[in-house]
Amino acid sequence: MKKIKRYGIIILLAFFCALFLWFGQMNPLSVFSTDNGPQALSRGDDKASAVAVTFNISWGTEKVHQILEQLKKHEVKATFFVSGEWAERHPDLLDKISEGEHEIGMMGYRYISYLEKEPEQVRKDLNYAKEIFGKLGYEEIHLLRPPHGHFNKEVLTIADKQGFDVVQWSVNPNDWKNPGTEKIIDDVMKESSKGDIILLHASDSVKQTPKALDTILPALKKKGLKLVRISDLVAGTEANAKEIK
Repeated sequence: MKKIKRYGIIILLAFFCALFLWFGQMNPLSVFSTDNGPQALSRGDDKASAVAVTFNISWGTEKVHQILEQLKKHEVKATFFVSGEWAERHPDLLDKISEGEHEIGMMGYRYISYLEKEPEQVRKDLNYAKEIFGKLGYEEIHLLRPPHGHFNKEVLTIADKQGFDVVQWSVNPNDWKNPGTEKIIDDVMKESSKGDIILLHASDSVKQTPKALDTILPALKKKGLKLVRISDLVAGTEANAKEIK
């Protein structure tokens, strides 16, 4: 009996050690933290056959419906980065995004470049955005895409201290400029490969993105790529961070 108990304890300890190591590998926070301080994620692991489709929203309500329809049609889960100001004005749409099992990240409260703000203003903007999302029932948001994608080391440090992971992109077809449906499709298809983070928009400024998605989403799948959310892309992978000097 003593031997059985002893072996049982050893097996139990081994199990918990393995579980601890497994969770450590699955923790996406390790992707954003390095010996040189917090970093911004620019793309995932190019060994994994997956890309993350992301959308920015800071104003308007029309295009987000069309984009959600395309994502549903092609059975794709994406990550939406929304400003706190937009979320506050359109909580019903925020809920609709979440109900579609899409991931929600934030772009602070007001869509103004953090490089135009003093550090304390950046802190206030992030704090206020956190408060707004919390009131709307989204207390656990940890992904941040700074307005216009502008940031420096100081912004990264502020974001990190407030519990945010900064996410950039590696593929940008500039769909907000409305360069033409075919141009958007060509740029995404030519540039996208394993591990990429694709930047698209769901604000009302985009006129051609919903139609382009009807071609892009199935075409990416035909390339053998799985279309995932940011958290799925980084979980258990060695992702690439963007170094800011």
